[in-house]
Amino acid sequence: MTHLPEIDLHNAGAVIDLFHKAAESMSNAPCRRGSIDHLPAEGRLLLTGDLHDHLDHWQRIMSCADLAEAPTNHVLLQELIHGDRLVNGLDFSFRMLARVASAVLAYPGQVHPVLGNHELAQYTRRAISKGAGNNIELFEGGVEWVFGDDTERVLAAIDVFFAAMPLGVLTANGLLCTHSLPDAARMNGFDLTVIERKLLEEDYVGLTGSAWMLTWGRSHDPEQLESLALRWGVKTFCIGHQHVEQGIRCDGPRLVAMNSDHARGVVVPWELSDEPTAAGIESKAIFLQMISNTQGGSA
Repeated sequence: MTHLPEIDLHNAGAVIDLFHKAAESMSNAPCRRGSIDHLPAEGRLLLTGDLHDHLDHWQRIMSCADLAEAPTNHVLLQELIHGDRLVNGLDFSFRMLARVASAVLAYPGQVHPVLGNHELAQYTRRAISKGAGNNIELFEGGVEWVFGDDTERVLAAIDVFFAAMPLGVLTANGLLCTHSLPDAARMNGFDLTVIERKLLEEDYVGLTGSAWMLTWGRSHDPEQLESLALRWGVKTFCIGHQHVEQGIRCDGPRLVAMNSDHARGVVVPWELSDEPTAAGIESKAIFLQMISNTQGGSA
């Protein structure tokens, strides 16, 4: 069972404090090296794909993560915001960010929300859409609806939280989980050291920034994956960002893509002592609809 404290999602001061404290916890976590979190070959990592403010699946993920059982249990989360469940035409997915921030503080070093392209877009205010309008405006409209005159302070605290997110999680046995990978055609402009150092503001810039390339890429080829694997000491890559109708899909021997935000969304409980292969990860997938969504504390 994973227990989370209640959150007052209407109290601007409490929400601002929550995001700042969670950002500090993530940035100073012992597992953080450069811009990624490193995990040992001990315990379990629950792999998830894009979430996009899917509250029911969030509850199921946290039930399956079972973070209270052992400090060696971990959960990777990605693409938290900009869902399609609008209320009065507004996006209130800041609440999902607050839930994740609360989990970061409740289980320090065990919760790993990696930077996705939608978080990066919100951070840089670069327009993005899932079909219902400009997600940046919809998100900020939801924050303003709740917090009124405190909107800018809340948005600034959310930006601090975004800036503290790692680009990925790397296990001791060579599994690298990131939201995506650079397009193969952009590799000449990509800084391979980006995961080994702290991020700079220029890394977030659209089209040219290395964090932007890492979170936005959609076209990967075997030669590129072999080159990245050799440079970064990786055996298998696990990403989100793709639409995977069946929930999880192997894209060759080194790459697996997964979703957690639709009816066939999945999670993968991965033993950190296992040697990662794309086929092995795919074989461990569990449909979220098969998991109980019962959990303690705030959903």
